[in-house]
Amino acid sequence: TSLSANLGAARYVVDEAAEGETGLHLAETGDYAAIVLDLGLPLIDGLTVLENFRSQGGTTPVLVLTARDRWRDRVLGLRAGADDYLGKPFETEELIARLEALIRRARRLAQSRIRVGDLEIDLSSRKVTRSGTAIALSPNEFRALTFLAVNRGRVVSKTELAEHVYDEDTDRAPNVVEVMIGRLRKKVGADMIATQRGHGYVIT
Repeated sequence: TSLSANLGAARYVVDEAAEGETGLHLAETGDYAAIVLDLGLPLIDGLTVLENFRSQGGTTPVLVLTARDRWRDRVLGLRAGADDYLGKPFETEELIARLEALIRRARRLAQSRIRVGDLEIDLSSRKVTRSGTAIALSPNEFRALTFLAVNRGRVVSKTELAEHVYDEDTDRAPNVVEVMIGRLRKKVGADMIATQRGHGYVIT
């Protein structure tokens, strides 16, 4: 859809579900930074999806998206576990800004910038600098670096990193993560990302 395309252009990895049953399955089995949920889904409506997801212990931030403009629908969505609410029609820029805010809160980031030593990642502009020098990264490299930085001090496995960076339909080569980390080290500095052999990668 156009929304998925717009989010992809904003460097988000997007998995899309056309109906509620698939959406609930993805929400329960995937590792997502945030979920955009339309209340008007077929088979299982969005409100039921949200209620079931929260009842199963799902904690991913959820932005409810709907054409309904009655205040009661907003209240029901929020009480069912939504973190934010946006009615149609909407501006894509506002949706992305709301998603950024939800993700920051979920990761306990007060600002839209992550700093690791002299490395700075701007989540809003998607720009990376080290010692003030701009570093050009591909969308996948940016996602990988951001994920490692947000999880600073924790070893991130290759599988976890791949699931965060690539959507489920991407045909991945066996060494795709190693190749990407190699490119990242050349760009941000080999000292920034350490390898824990047999376990994964870590930024300390």
